[in-house]
Amino acid sequence: MAGERILVVDDEEDIRRVFQDFFTMLGYQVVTAESGSDALKKFVPGEFDCVLCDLVMPEMNGMEFLRELRALDERVAFFMMTGHPSVETALDAIKAGAYDYITKPVSLEDVRFKIERATRMRGVEKSLKTVNGLLWAVIISIPVWLALGIILGIVWKRI
Repeated sequence: MAGERILVVDDEEDIRRVFQDFFTMLGYQVVTAESGSDALKKFVPGEFDCVLCDLVMPEMNGMEFLRELRALDERVAFFMMTGHPSVETALDAIKAGAYDYITKPVSLEDVRFKIERATRMRGVEKSLKTVNGLLWAVIISIPVWLALGIILGIVWKRI
């Protein structure tokens, strides 16, 4: 969890402050934004592990922000929060690329658990990509080593 970064987007200052205080206390780096447009200015692809975003905000709602964010970064774990839950908005958020849909009022411990699960999954994905790359390197190098072995065998026989 050390150094993991969370972007909290909500038009209510109290909510931003509660999340910032809670996750900072747990060792996360927290950046807050008061709107979707403000969040887009602060968001740098690959630098955030998670985004917590309110659905209902002025200017740009959470769904619009999610779509804009996905164009910039497909891998960041996005959590849509709302005090006005519906099956339709939950499905829309998940289809648009949200990792999870959280209803307000939130349980901070529940949100913490979901963020930890998402960041662990990101770590597993990174590890699998590394292992996959190493596996391909071994597979590609086998013919080279076989050819080298044959050449050394021929040279060894002649000596």
